[in-house]
Amino acid sequence: MAETYARPRFGAPREPKTRVNPGSGLVRVLDYVSSGHARAVAFLAICGLLFFLPGFFNIPPIDRDEARFAQATKQMVETGDFVDIRFQDEVRYKKPVGIYWLQSAVVETATKLGLPRADVRIWLYRVPSLIGAIGAVLLTYWTALAFVTQRGAVLAGLIMCSSVLLGVEARLAKTDAMLLLTVVAVMGALARVYLPWQRGEEPARKSWSEPAIFWTALAVGILIKGPLILMFVGLTVVTLAILDRSAAWLWRLRIGWGVVWLLLLVLPWFIAIYLKSGEAFFSNSLGGDMLSKLAAQESHGAPPGAYFLLFWVTFWPGAPLAGMAAPAIWRARREPGAQYLLAWLIPSWIVFEVVMTKLPHYVLPLYPAIAILIVGALERRVLSRSWLAKGAAWWFTIPVLTAVFVLIGAIMVVRHPVFLAWPFAGAALCFGLLAWWMYDDNHAERSLLNAVVAALFMSASFYGIVMPAMKPLFPSQEIARALRNVVCVGPRAAAAGYHEPSLVFMNGTSTLLTDGSGAADFLGQGSCRFALVEARSERGFAQRAEAIGLRYNMATRIEGYNFSQGRAISIAIFRSEGTE
Repeated sequence: MAETYARPRFGAPREPKTRVNPGSGLVRVLDYVSSGHARAVAFLAICGLLFFLPGFFNIPPIDRDEARFAQATKQMVETGDFVDIRFQDEVRYKKPVGIYWLQSAVVETATKLGLPRADVRIWLYRVPSLIGAIGAVLLTYWTALAFVTQRGAVLAGLIMCSSVLLGVEARLAKTDAMLLLTVVAVMGALARVYLPWQRGEEPARKSWSEPAIFWTALAVGILIKGPLILMFVGLTVVTLAILDRSAAWLWRLRIGWGVVWLLLLVLPWFIAIYLKSGEAFFSNSLGGDMLSKLAAQESHGAPPGAYFLLFWVTFWPGAPLAGMAAPAIWRARREPGAQYLLAWLIPSWIVFEVVMTKLPHYVLPLYPAIAILIVGALERRVLSRSWLAKGAAWWFTIPVLTAVFVLIGAIMVVRHPVFLAWPFAGAALCFGLLAWWMYDDNHAERSLLNAVVAALFMSASFYGIVMPAMKPLFPSQEIARALRNVVCVGPRAAAAGYHEPSLVFMNGTSTLLTDGSGAADFLGQGSCRFALVEARSERGFAQRAEAIGLRYNMATRIEGYNFSQGRAISIAIFRSEGTE
């Protein structure tokens, strides 16, 4: 396909582009939505909903982090204390209050609108993550406009929207999707200050929009996940200052007013939590959570290079193009745009690789930089034609491997292959195969669009159909359903041997987490009480029940799988005699 426009340089001013011979329906769609900002934003927002809504409402709470965040928020709503952060009677001083406030606002609003049992509907707690994920996609588009054409910016947004890792975080009620939104906003504003300075452009008038976005997003990011956002910004600025031998452009951020505004936003809660807890929050969050990640925390240790290996799955379907674009990106490393994006990406990536504690989502705020770098190379048609081009097969390989693993997993867990998911999985395979077969340097854009559609069908299949069907993986939901069907009013429960946070969230803050002996004592203290006893704790329960003369019977037994511990479980629900 002939190219009718000059290849843009990273950081160069954008100009309208006219393309001819679109070549496929997907490319024609891209042509249409790239013709105006309103169309582009609406298109990316709709794509975000299509990617992130399957499974959003019907996947039960995921242990352990999501359930912990949701339960802490639930207790805020129950107690009306929006300063302290607790899980049952224990303080939860790992992250600041931002995400809990956002989740509380959604739950309170749903309750006032009359939604029944709003406090235990996990999808309400996920709404801020959904907003964060879609917002991050739109802000990736906005940030990319400083580097590439409008068409390229749409592609960068699509790469982020379809990435495996963002699809996961959009469905989890925790901090990472919202953190991503704030990081992209900060880095986009920073780019709009840095690039004009690099090109020697003096603003006609002093602009407050970029500084306002920068400092406000920085403050929100601190309230969401503490000082982590400062690392992304600080390493980028220091790297650029070293390379340019100057950081004079920082004054365009209105540093004096900006710092005052940031402190006005973040200090009130930090002062309030200090008055409530003393030094406990700061010692737990900075010392107990952040600094402990320098060692392998909670069995999440991995050697350097782990993120590089995970990248080829978590950034799919953009990952194959990242490999093909890498040589050209490195050659362009001293161009202003590429230099900025690499300063955003490389220093923080090295830090994460060196730190022992590794979880896949830690590097998510670096993915927008990769997406924009890929699009820059794609627009200039400088993708590698070497052996790296064979990476296009990865567009087909991932759907194949996913289909095989999901099929085997479904048969093992629920004893049937979840036939409803097959048409969607088949469509993902077809589009992944098309992306691979059609790939060459002149059709990289078309292949990418086919791979994005493959990712969309994979999302619908896995999150929308397969995951909700895996009921044994979510025993807390089955336990909650069993307790809702009892005759007595206001059932209370004690759990022995199964202490997952989702159980507390689904069954109530008063749920007692104990051992077999404690469960027997609890059952003997009144009516409408239930003991949830895992098979490994039943002996202790029975011995204590016999010792205190407790008469009880079994209401039901729930078989499941505790994926947090990687083992099958069997939970008996006991009730005192006479309780129904």
